[in-house]
Amino acid sequence: MFFFRRRKKRIIEGERIDLHVETQRPADAFNDFVPSVIYGIYRHDSQIKIGECDLRIGMNKELYYAGNIGYRIYEPYRGHGYALQAAKLLMKVAADTYHMKELLITCTPDNIPSRRTIEKLGAELIHGNIPVPPSHWLYKRGETVKNIYRIIL
Repeated sequence: MFFFRRRKKRIIEGERIDLHVETQRPADAFNDFVPSVIYGIYRHDSQIKIGECDLRIGMNKELYYAGNIGYRIYEPYRGHGYALQAAKLLMKVAADTYHMKELLITCTPDNIPSRRTIEKLGAELIHGNIPVPPSHWLYKRGETVKNIYRIIL
């Protein structure tokens, strides 16, 4: 079980983007007992927010379909590799701060930009076109099938 008692670095700096910690969620029933950190994605050395990402720490049945990493780049900023840069920073945080050895990252089969990002990370497809259980929150928002990838850190 992970706790957020130690003060974590609030800004993770990259070359083109920075991640700013916005929320830390403890392991509780609301998020299926998996702690997570939500970051704003900003252009490097600026206050221009271009998206959001999160790192979900640990593994359970919920995360098998949702993955350990999630990202969303706002429409005007897509197509510049920002999701790839954010995911790389999250991978470093997962390994260095939380001592994770591997991550799952998922996408819907028709999300070509996300699939390309995941492939550029060097992730291995472990399950393609796997049905999401109807009880899962992803299914309830319309994501009924997922591709599941593993990244060894």
